[in-house]
Amino acid sequence: MNVRSEALKVAPSVLTTHLIDLASASVRDLNTALHALKHDTNETAWRVIHPRGRHAVAVGIDAPISVEIDGNVGYYCGGMNKLATVLVNGNAGVGVAENIMSGFVHVKGDASQAAGATGCGGFLLIDGNASARCGISMKGVDIVVKGSVGHMSAFMAQAGTLTVLGDAGESLGDSIYEARLYVRGSVTSLGADCIEKEMRDEHKAQLHEKLAAAGLAGEVDVSDFKRYGSARTLYHFHVDNVSSY
Repeated sequence: MNVRSEALKVAPSVLTTHLIDLASASVRDLNTALHALKHDTNETAWRVIHPRGRHAVAVGIDAPISVEIDGNVGYYCGGMNKLATVLVNGNAGVGVAENIMSGFVHVKGDASQAAGATGCGGFLLIDGNASARCGISMKGVDIVVKGSVGHMSAFMAQAGTLTVLGDAGESLGDSIYEARLYVRGSVTSLGADCIEKEMRDEHKAQLHEKLAAAGLAGEVDVSDFKRYGSARTLYHFHVDNVSSY
């Protein structure tokens, strides 16, 4: 495994950055090193170079550390994350931050399908666009997409928030439960049981909080957004609704 440490210029006496070069080390080497970290570790700064679209980079972390990845990643980067901050200086493939439990995953570029899928907590920030099924079956994660999202986003969303500064594709929030969707741009169509809802003060406050967490406080007017959520007609099976399931 090609792992080395280098002193950070900002505080060389305190912090070191552990550098892993995926041109010579394997993803298994990287994840094994990250999984060995304890909650009280002082090895909190990690940098990954030459990811070259590899899959499952920095998955399953369970420690309060920071991992910065220089380049594009493949499938499932930052999946099952707990406590860690994962920064991707590039684009992310399918399932970035899938099943995230806590912590923060930030994609500086675009994300492919199923970003933040099934996430139970934590925060996912995508600076670019996200493809189809962003936030599918989300269960508590907060997702902010500065660009647009593709079709079937927030499908079967159960809890959490999805904030989209751009547009949303077809069938937004299909079969949604209790998640809150905030969209500033246009929505091509709403899915089954998803409706536009009143934007009350409590929702504006929540949206402001999420935008502030994304570093957008004061840059975006919450009044520009519309809120979408469940009409709550499909909670229980009823034969009259069978065509909507």
